[in-house]
Amino acid sequence: MIPHFTDHAANERTYLAWVRTAIAIMAFGFLLERFNLFLAFALLSAPNSHPGVHLNTRATELLGLGLILLGAWLTLLCTLRYHRNRKQIDDVDSHGYTGTGPQRALSWLVVVMGIFLAAYVARQLVALAA
Repeated sequence: MIPHFTDHAANERTYLAWVRTAIAIMAFGFLLERFNLFLAFALLSAPNSHPGVHLNTRATELLGLGLILLGAWLTLLCTLRYHRNRKQIDDVDSHGYTGTGPQRALSWLVVVMGIFLAAYVARQLVALAA
């Protein structure tokens, strides 16, 4: 029997959930960076295409790259946290719960990213309508 098996299993499940979240963030960053290619092809293939419409690709490229880097950083952070928790589970001393900062930061990032994407798409729609 492994001592504290349920605690170790819960720690590993949490670690894997964070890794899946990091992969999803990196995939979304890649998709966001390549989204302008889709918009450019859609504009060119549209029957009423507007040749004067300019896509602001720099902002989405930077945000996409930032999300890819954030996903990589999050993978490193969750790996360090997994190993720290693993040692603390086996330790006989009591330890307090810490580390809600990354979760809060990630939540705020999702909110800011949603606002950015909504403004970006709205700007593109206004430019197409004009």
